[in-house]
Amino acid sequence: MMPSLSVLLPMMPSRHEQILSFAALVQWTSAHRLWQGQALALDPHHGFVFAAAAGFRVPMGSGVSLMPLRHPHEAAVHARSVAVASGHPFVAGIGPGGIDFQRSIIGAPYAGQLTAVREYVTAMRGLLDGEEVNLDGDHFTVHDLLPPLPTPPVEIGLGVLRPGMARLAGEVADVAITWLTPASYLRDVIVPALREGAERAGRPLPRLVAMVPMFVADPDRDPTRLVLQSNAGHLMLPHYVDMLTRAGIEIDPQQPVETVKRVIAGGAFLTGAPEELGRQIGEFHAAGVDEVVINLTGVAGAYGPQAALVELETILGQATP
Repeated sequence: MMPSLSVLLPMMPSRHEQILSFAALVQWTSAHRLWQGQALALDPHHGFVFAAAAGFRVPMGSGVSLMPLRHPHEAAVHARSVAVASGHPFVAGIGPGGIDFQRSIIGAPYAGQLTAVREYVTAMRGLLDGEEVNLDGDHFTVHDLLPPLPTPPVEIGLGVLRPGMARLAGEVADVAITWLTPASYLRDVIVPALREGAERAGRPLPRLVAMVPMFVADPDRDPTRLVLQSNAGHLMLPHYVDMLTRAGIEIDPQQPVETVKRVIAGGAFLTGAPEELGRQIGEFHAAGVDEVVINLTGVAGAYGPQAALVELETILGQATP
């Protein structure tokens, strides 16, 4: 499979119409898929169906939906609904979220993070495959069967940052989805762990999708503002700090300017002229990434969605494999 480039919706929309210009970009350019992360205002699956109903029937993916917010049954129904509406395979990316988030939604963290994810994927996969699922797990209970429905395939993706989740993705997932992970870390840590898990389960290696934050450099742009606009929250979460530390990037919330410099120097956040971004994106493909997702949330947050749309076209023109 040839490596591909995709697009992340760079904001949390407050109206479904806001997704349309980005869906159109995917339909009319070389971009492969439109992705959206967990949203707080409007459910991403509803926006995907809205775009498909408006005529933009393109491949789509969620990267990632947070497990505490949705039972595996509902997750399977939502994912299948998007596949039916779009007419394309849908990537249903899931992740457990941070421990504090789990506590705020379900009252306590999952006692076993990897066990909870395994149960969730097992239930979703069985339901999507038309099987009767009977699961009494430590974290989820599912005794159910979805009615048969002709639909394009639904791939299940796992949000992956560290080796343990990567090995699990190798065992049970169709896709591994990363965020803010340098190409060198993917090559040296994540890909070997994915391969280990896949070999242990006797199954093919999952596809690797990297959501890569970036912006086109300009003397008038403040890198600190753009990086923090995009990832300030992530840089405070323990699992992201641990991943970046493993990648050789020191994170110090008390020194945001120095932290941003290290994040950029370490390859977790890309910047440069469009042709330089194209070269850096190539490094992700060389590291074993099947699909690089251009993440311009910093640009959209600082300058608006229209600026991000224009910049996406520029980067796609330079970086198409």
